[in-house]
Amino acid sequence: MDQQVGLGSLCFAKAPFIIGTASVVGTKEGEGPLADAFDCIGPDDKFGQQTWEAAESSLQKEALTLALGKADQKPEDMRYLFAGDLLGQLIASSFGLKTFEIPLFGLYGACSTCGEALALSAMTVAAGYADRVAAVTSSHFASAEKQFRFPLEYANQRPVSATWTVTGGGAFILSKDAKQPLAKVAGVTTGKIVDYGIKDSMNMGAVMAPAAAELIAQNLTDFKRKPEDYDRIITGDLGEVGQQILFDLLLKKGMDIRKQHEDCGMLIFDSQTQGTGSGGSGCGCAASVLSAHFLPKLASGELKRILFVPTGALLSTVSFNEGQTIPGIAHGVVLESCVSSAKKEG
Repeated sequence: MDQQVGLGSLCFAKAPFIIGTASVVGTKEGEGPLADAFDCIGPDDKFGQQTWEAAESSLQKEALTLALGKADQKPEDMRYLFAGDLLGQLIASSFGLKTFEIPLFGLYGACSTCGEALALSAMTVAAGYADRVAAVTSSHFASAEKQFRFPLEYANQRPVSATWTVTGGGAFILSKDAKQPLAKVAGVTTGKIVDYGIKDSMNMGAVMAPAAAELIAQNLTDFKRKPEDYDRIITGDLGEVGQQILFDLLLKKGMDIRKQHEDCGMLIFDSQTQGTGSGGSGCGCAASVLSAHFLPKLASGELKRILFVPTGALLSTVSFNEGQTIPGIAHGVVLESCVSSAKKEG
């Protein structure tokens, strides 16, 4: 069976399973609409550490520890670990995960990193290069603001288009076989870099929406599907501004996803009461919401098939200060429930 589908997708002949997951978030996320769904809410946003960066490492360590425990696995059972964050040289991941001593692939796809990590994890297992792997991503509001924008003490004004970097992370354990899987990774679509010439770092939704539109269109074309073939089409970080741009771009392509679409950044916060602007963003946004909110719905059979599309803005402080544009990227992961297939086999 040829697993290559269309111009940018894979459909796995033997789909890997997600057998465990965990989410860890900060205090603001713990006050939002999904508070009851997260595995762990930190008592404060430093998670008992001295620095913001160490705090982010701590929440990654906690997320992976919880996910391994829930999957009844040990670190030595993992062949590989795919992990990433927003910080320079991926220091949240390297310092947070070093004690697990799992062979590591460090990844950077900005806020799309969770999709990249899940896609590469699934490809590795499906190809027979590993029986079990782990994927972890995180972000932290304070560490991201410190690196990309302004010191918190500056108290700069935030436009309504701005998104709020989520303090949180998610961990996922993938396996070639499972007795009680949460879901299976049926396929992936790898995104291209898309640059519409935007230079506003306070409008990440506008930067990332074109990449999301290209990815979703590619996925639907490659798999010969319509939007209604998915129970949900889920973006990671577009927020309210980016969502409308996404709808407009896809409608021009003759694709209407308005009934199926949800955005993790719009779900994790109540923008009216929490002052988070357009919504949430960051590597930890899509990861924590997928883990806490969507995977349980797949595990129960409430959702049968979803397209998970985290989106990222590929900028750095150097590129931004040199006047470069901000390209975007998105990665798509097709996740399916195992409930119906399990019943048929029984």
